[in-house]
This record gives sequence, structure tokens and C-alpha cells, in this order.
Amino acid sequence: MALASCGDVAKLTLAEGTGPRPTLPEPSASLIPTLHIAPAKGWPAGARPTPASGLQVKAFARGLDHPRWLYVLPNGDVLVAETDAPPKPDDASGLRGWIAGRVMKRAGALVPSANRITLLRPGGGHGGVALRSVFLSGLHSPFGMALVGDTLYVADSDAIKGFPYTTGVTAITAPGVTLVDLPAGPINHHWTKNLIASSDGTKLYATVGSNSNVAERGMAVEAGRAAIWEVDIRSQTPRLFATGLRNPNGLAWQPSTGALWTAVNERDELGSDLVPDYMTAVRDGGFYGWPFSYYGQHVDRRVQPQRPDLVTQAIVPDYALGPHTASLGLAWSGGTTLPARFAAGMFIGQHGSWNRRPISGYRVIFVPFTDGVPVDQPLDVLTGFLSEAGDAYGRPVGVALDAAGALLVADDVGNVIWRVSSAEGTEAREPPDR
Repeated sequence: MALASCGDVAKLTLAEGTGPRPTLPEPSASLIPTLHIAPAKGWPAGARPTPASGLQVKAFARGLDHPRWLYVLPNGDVLVAETDAPPKPDDASGLRGWIAGRVMKRAGALVPSANRITLLRPGGGHGGVALRSVFLSGLHSPFGMALVGDTLYVADSDAIKGFPYTTGVTAITAPGVTLVDLPAGPINHHWTKNLIASSDGTKLYATVGSNSNVAERGMAVEAGRAAIWEVDIRSQTPRLFATGLRNPNGLAWQPSTGALWTAVNERDELGSDLVPDYMTAVRDGGFYGWPFSYYGQHVDRRVQPQRPDLVTQAIVPDYALGPHTASLGLAWSGGTTLPARFAAGMFIGQHGSWNRRPISGYRVIFVPFTDGVPVDQPLDVLTGFLSEAGDAYGRPVGVALDAAGALLVADDVGNVIWRVSSAEGTEAREPPDR
């Protein structure tokens, strides 16, 4: 309780830390970081998130085990990664490690990982599930998924593995074949690894988060981390596509520009107003500052020794998503059947803060794009994940469009997949061809 009262209070509004040109105040570092946690409670009977005007939300599937990430197959089947952190014994050492563990447990993390992917087949009318089956089991904290030809690639916490896939199958029992190993080990601080395939199916892109907040364990344990990897499938050869990204998660292609976009969780413990999480188009060979600087060339004095040569190369992100919102899920809206204001832009699942007072995130938002770039403030899609008392009914993570163009949202505290569609009586867009 004493620790929970520590830390500063935000002086800026969330909107001031959001958008193409966020306000970045002076940092406010302290020995004990700001701790302001929404205890995970789950949804009361009959309760659900609050949709924006013109939308409705229903439970697509309930009773899942910490559902984190979503992938929709070409035939409309929905894959759900039911997963949590792998064993990482060296990540909980010292006072800060102990505090972090208590924070995560109270926020609904640190549950035993189901280590599986579940298949949900839509059907039966009313946007529900006609069939549910264990699709893959015995995995190692799986997260990202990508289908290329007849191979389904899964990003475990320590490797990308390929599994044979045939359209319509409801389970895969064949063992996976490792394409490449990914950084892991006994710390594996940011363990989630996401995947997306190139349009021609020759390459995979994988997110690999940092092994610390700001390299406090030294740079040796950060080899290959805080980066997006590009993996040539045929040669099984990886290379670093972009670096200096503290904890990238969501990946999406922007079709008019062909750019790869990512959602990134920035660093903690610089105060409630710093640093905004962000989404950005990712440049091949680009460096985005971590750990030496944030949001371009704002130097983080905690990191020693400094690298001014790298700081001068740091790229300013395209769009701030608010400080400490834990923006994870990312999906381009092309093909949506939601109302017209959602026609072109990114849906983002914001898992929610622990390092900001007042709390930020705990919602699904939409950022509109014009001419291939984000503009203006975001629009709310789903809110109401927090009670009036500040408890968390749920926490949104992965987002994806289903075969009918509705938005699916994985909620890892509510153990629900929510389905957002146009409200009855609201003009919806035509469903996409598949």
C-alpha cells in the first residue's frame, strides 16, 4: 500500500501526449517509480465494454485462458494464442524485480501459460462460434502467427516454428520445425514475439522486445533485441530490419504506401507524462533511439555510457499513443464493415498502464489516416474496461478483423474475445471479399 502511493501525478492531459506532435515535458525520475495499478477482477455477470456510437459489442467466445493474440485464417477461422510469460527466473531479482512481479500479478499477469492456440470457427448466426478446438498445444508462450502457403508460422517466446497447414483442419498434431531461434534466456524481460509476412510470402518480420527497461543490465544481454527482425524463409536467414525499438508488438501493413507499421511500448520510470508509447512506419535500417534516447533525440541520462553517435541517427516516431498506455494490438482497417469513419486507419488495443497517475489505456482506439499517414486525435472504439472504483474488468490486447469485417478484440483479464460490429440500424460498409 505504501508503494502504491509513491510517484508523481500527470501534469498533462492524455491528449497532450497523443498524436503526431505530442508534448514532451522534462523527465521526472525517482528511486521508486509511479505505481498506480488497476487490480484485475474480471467482468461481472452480464457486463461488457462500452462501444462507441454506431457500434455494438458482443462476446464472440468466453472461458478462454489468458487470450492475448489473434490471427484470422483465409477461410475465416480465428486462431487465439492463449499464453502468458515463460519461466524467466533472472527477471525477478532485486527490489525492482520484486516490485515488477507484484505489479504484474495484481494486474492479471503471471498466470500459468496455457501454451496453446485455440481455433474458433464462426457460425450459428449472431456472430457466435460454431466450433471450438485446440489447434496447437505444447508450445512455449506462443504469440504471433502468420500463414504462408501451406505453413503456419508461430512465434514462441524463443523461436519461430513452422507447422503444416491444410485449409479447414481443426487441429495440427505434427511437430513444429524451427525456422530460426529468437533471443530468450533466463531474463527474457519482454517475451512476446509477433509475426507478419511480406506480401510475396518470402519473408517474415518478427518483433523482439528489450531485455530491460533502459539497459540497466548492460548491453550484452540486449544482443538482437529491441528490434524487428526480417527472416528470409527460404534461406532461414535473419537480419535486423530496424533497431532501437524498446518493445514492439503490433505489426500491420499500410496498403497505399506499402510501409510496415508497428506499435511500440516505450520506457518507464520517467514520470506519468513520459514517455508516450507510439506507432510508426518502420524504415529498413532505421534506429529509433532505445536505450540512449526517446522519441527521437531526447537523451535518457540514466543510460551510461551514452552513444551520441547513435542519438543523432534516432528517428522520430510518426504518432504518439499516450504515455504508458501499453499499446499492443495493431490492425489496419481495410475491409472493415464498421461505419465510414473507420474506413482508413489503425485499430489499437491499449492494455493499460501501471506507471501513470491517473491510469491510461484500457481501451481500444482508432487512429484515422489520410494519404498513408495518421492524423488528428484517436477515436474511441471500446471503453468501459475499468470500474468506477478503478478495478480492471478486462484488458484489451490483440485486435483483428474477422471474415465479415467486424473487429475482434482479445481480452486477457476477462478471458473473452469481443466482437465489435455496426449497431443495428446503422449503415454499415459492404462485407469484404475473401
